[in-house]
Amino acid sequence: MKKTKLLFQKISLVVLLLFSCMVHGQKYHISIKDSLDGAFDLSDYLIYAHGFIVVPTIITEPALGGFGGAIVPVFLKKHAPVVDENGKKRFINPDITGGMGMYTSNKSWMVGAFRSGTLIKSKILYRVMAGYGDMNLSFYANNLPNQNDQEFKLNFRSTIFYTQWLKQFNNPKWSAGPQYLFLNSKINLPDFNLPPPFVEPKDIKSTISQLGAAIQFDGRDNIFTPDKGIRLQSDFFWSDNILGSDYDAWRVNLSAIGFYPLTKKLIGGLRVEGEQAFGNPPFYLLPGINLRGIPAARYQGKTSIVTEAELRWDLYRRWSLMGYGGLASAFNNWDKAFSKPVIYSYGTGFRYLIARKFKLRMGVDVARGPEDWAYYIVFGSNWLR
Repeated sequence: MKKTKLLFQKISLVVLLLFSCMVHGQKYHISIKDSLDGAFDLSDYLIYAHGFIVVPTIITEPALGGFGGAIVPVFLKKHAPVVDENGKKRFINPDITGGMGMYTSNKSWMVGAFRSGTLIKSKILYRVMAGYGDMNLSFYANNLPNQNDQEFKLNFRSTIFYTQWLKQFNNPKWSAGPQYLFLNSKINLPDFNLPPPFVEPKDIKSTISQLGAAIQFDGRDNIFTPDKGIRLQSDFFWSDNILGSDYDAWRVNLSAIGFYPLTKKLIGGLRVEGEQAFGNPPFYLLPGINLRGIPAARYQGKTSIVTEAELRWDLYRRWSLMGYGGLASAFNNWDKAFSKPVIYSYGTGFRYLIARKFKLRMGVDVARGPEDWAYYIVFGSNWLR
């Protein structure tokens, strides 16, 4: 679920990159050069382009084969700021409606549709997505006695529906509300000498129905590539047969992301996340380690703790260099929290300020985990939430 939410949020950001040959219905002469420094810049497209847009993007998740592509056709609707009854100006995010089709090098594919918008008078932020996928993913037995972790390649055919509705408080930096996840999956098991020890018979064909809630504070100076500010979030999901689920389980997540300018051109960032599962969730919804350089579902347990720090050095004009590193652990029992070595990753990358008026940066990260290297196409921030 967590990976699905992150994929949806990243797609929502990618759709804001409007390439010149893909815009329909322009009402203005739009320049791709910034009015201040004459550099390549897409700010005017973000502001003035309207209508139907088709945006290609690259998928670099190691768990999906390391390379793939997605086509995202979308409609955008821009909103002007509004003045609330207290006389304060409130900025409204654009409504985003669209579809998605993806295919990766390990023959995984997915199609879906999504909408992210705001009920302006009600001060409600909402997200809705639905999709179907045929995904080939690797899962690992991490707790085999006196053995190395064992890889199992599994095929998932899944239908997913997710929605979240957050009500803004009088201080719009705070919001809270319900969320819901429906996931129906059929797992195809290749012929193994031994079946995966973590797969239960009821996992082969299962239904997840989870009801939850979230509360967040977002004080970042922008939602794309922040220079300062913090974002705090706590959310939970409850799964029960009363809701039509095959599993009885809870999951709680706490996260904190902060940015601070150490000097005029050096921005420091820190991320801390913790996730805890209770009851008996399916193996594919156990908390996992989400770090650059670590494939999805590589390390899982009933508890995961992740810390990551990064530095962005604005080296020359619009170009920046990145450096980052993280430590994490996933385990089933707190009394054996660090019985195995802590997982690490580190790496470097670059960013280009592609839309100055939105402080939106784009670039590439290269990361090393305990096993291998990985690379990522980054739009905005790698910590996009």
